Amino acid sequence: MFFLLSKLLDLLLLPTVWLLALLLAALVARQPHRQRQWLRAVVALLLVGTNSALVNEALLAWERPPVPLAALPTRADAAVLLTGITLVDKSPHDRVYLGPGADRFTNTLWLYRAGRVRRIIISGGSGSVLSKAHTEAGDLATLLRLAGVPASDILLEEKSRNTRENALFTKQLLAAHPDIKSLVLVTSAFHQRRALGCFRKVGLQPISFPAGFRSSDRTYTPNYWLVPSAEALENWSLLVHEISGWLMYKALGYL
Repeated sequence: MFFLLSKLLDLLLLPTVWLLALLLAALVARQPHRQRQWLRAVVALLLVGTNSALVNEALLAWERPPVPLAALPTRADAAVLLTGITLVDKSPHDRVYLGPGADRFTNTLWLYRAGRVRRIIISGGSGSVLSKAHTEAGDLATLLRLAGVPASDILLEEKSRNTRENALFTKQLLAAHPDIKSLVLVTSAFHQRRALGCFRKVGLQPISFPAGFRSSDRTYTPNYWLVPSAEALENWSLLVHEISGWLMYKALGYL
């Protein structure tokens, strides 16, 4: 039930849905002054929603900062790679399709190749409501093997559908591997707060390693502050989704 409700909440929190609702309200409003109020709200939301500088400042405040390799242990037992970066709905299913946030995968592979982690745990089944032909963890394991990582160094957790379950089922997996004690948690920078909180709540203490940054370095050029961007609206949607998810998890005691 929680899984389905969270999907509904995701839909309701989309800024594009707010825009459509405001436009619909302006369309059905009978009084001209009410119509003007709704239209002003649409314009205000568009001005804020398409401003790259405003959303970038918000992302810089929310995302966990990059972690230098020198700050990591000499060699951790495993990296935990959270999924959510493959397109399982895309066919034909004879290959792996990577979406936004693919830095999660490349950074994990980088850690492994640099000798900073001994093994890789991939956690994630599918976040879709309907069942899929294959899991996201299975897809990423395929890519790791193609990149030369031995199958013996890859562990799969393929049941989880959300961040809470990532933590719970990873802990269950680790019960069968008592040799794995130190962990590095790799997920998108905007998602690290919630993920780290969930893992700590179940008794795991991974080191945070953010990847897949949506923010950029701050600049003071006119195009940074003044030029509207459709990508800004997408980033606001992502940020609203993540902050609301963090608040919900906090209220439910998952963090």
